[in-house]
Amino acid sequence: QVHLVESGGGSVQTGGSLTLSCAASEGTFSGYSVAWFRQAPGKEREFVGASRASGGNIYYADSVKGRFTISRNRAKNTQSLQMNSLKPEDTAIYYCAAGRPILSTLYMRSAYAHWGQGTQVSVSS
Repeated sequence: QVHLVESGGGSVQTGGSLTLSCAASEGTFSGYSVAWFRQAPGKEREFVGASRASGGNIYYADSVKGRFTISRNRAKNTQSLQMNSLKPEDTAIYYCAAGRPILSTLYMRSAYAHWGQGTQVSVSS
């Protein structure tokens, strides 16, 4: 069991940057893949990116590649999401999630059993 807490959301203008953080307040990330998802008003929750339990590559949605960077600190049980060149369409509630997906399900919400409460990111034009 792992309890996740996100922080770092806020409001920025187009082109700005924000860094979100996900921490395990209970339990550890060990053995879990840790992902970021986001949900905009009126839309379904979508995959942003993830680090795998086994390490190695970090995976990103096409919509954020080259702009967002995930960093995972295994010793501190934290994972950050550095967001650069933000656009209004990045406005959403961002969620951290932990689970044990296989590679083919890394992008699926149903593959993650543990979720944080979410943090709001708003990008104005």
